[in-house]
Amino acid sequence: MPTPPISDLSDRARDIFRLVVEGYIASGHPVGSKTLAGPGGVNLSPASIRSVLQELQDAGLLAAPHTSAGRMPTEVGLRLFVDGIMQVAEPSAAERAQIERGLAEGGSIEAALAAASSALSELSAGAGVVMVPRREQRLSQIAFVPLGPARALAVLVGEDGAVENRVIDLPAAVPPSALEEAGNYLTARLMGRTLGEAAALVRKEISSGRSALDAASADLVERGLAVWSVDAADRPVLVVRGQANLLDESALGDIERVRQLLDELENAQAIAGVLEAAREAQSTRIFIGSENRLFSLSGSSVVASPWRDADGRVVGVVGVIGPTRLNYARVVPIVDFTAQSLGKLIGQDGFSRK
Repeated sequence: MPTPPISDLSDRARDIFRLVVEGYIASGHPVGSKTLAGPGGVNLSPASIRSVLQELQDAGLLAAPHTSAGRMPTEVGLRLFVDGIMQVAEPSAAERAQIERGLAEGGSIEAALAAASSALSELSAGAGVVMVPRREQRLSQIAFVPLGPARALAVLVGEDGAVENRVIDLPAAVPPSALEEAGNYLTARLMGRTLGEAAALVRKEISSGRSALDAASADLVERGLAVWSVDAADRPVLVVRGQANLLDESALGDIERVRQLLDELENAQAIAGVLEAAREAQSTRIFIGSENRLFSLSGSSVVASPWRDADGRVVGVVGVIGPTRLNYARVVPIVDFTAQSLGKLIGQDGFSRK
């Protein structure tokens, strides 16, 4: 059903509709005419309120569950509320501080992503998600810096200037010349390539005897590739935190919906597809219930925003997944601020994978 324009509603219908939606979001329960006629409600008789509620229901904006005399917004109603009525405020100072504190304590990309998703979960009472796109960095340089007789620091530099460091163990009595030779050899072959492409080329050369490396340097090359190859396989594409938040008191009356949602949250690839739809958005996007195929069965909503690097390029997407009664007015600015904070952090010199 298409969403009717907000201008089609009379002032009193708009006021009653807003109160129903806000009451439902706050409590998770249908809102009745007695509640609407009470303190903080509208100055109308219960009979007049019931008449307006029926009009809103006939317009497809409200629904009346069989077990209750009250009304709750439909997905169409929620979309109208989000697009035409909802007033979004800036995150509070405490909310901004919580997000920034978590990111500052991360230290590495993985830790920062986990901190961001945890903060989103705690502040939204939903599941916080952060996605990093499935793509490999193209590389510029690799170097081995001696740390002592048995260890070296492998330094990997990307084309965008990003630096990643790993400590590797060295075999006994490796001369400094082997470190330099291994670094020069890898740099010449990985420049402009992804790690996977460079590794395939290097290993082919070494196995065929065409590398012109001595045994010590060849061993260092293998160690340098291995420390990133294992890491790349474990690199998280999607970080989800706070699934337990979805099991709140109001969810117990609809346990099948929650079970379906938890099953959906196990499908990382499908969730990444949902978040991918927000990558090209200029601002935070909201998907309500069946507007997204993945969460149509559980009737859940997604609030997502892309986060960008210093050059404005999209790095990933952050978001919140929860029931359709999410407090959108509060969640939207929190998600947007988290995306901005991640974007600032990714551009800082000290922010690197460890």
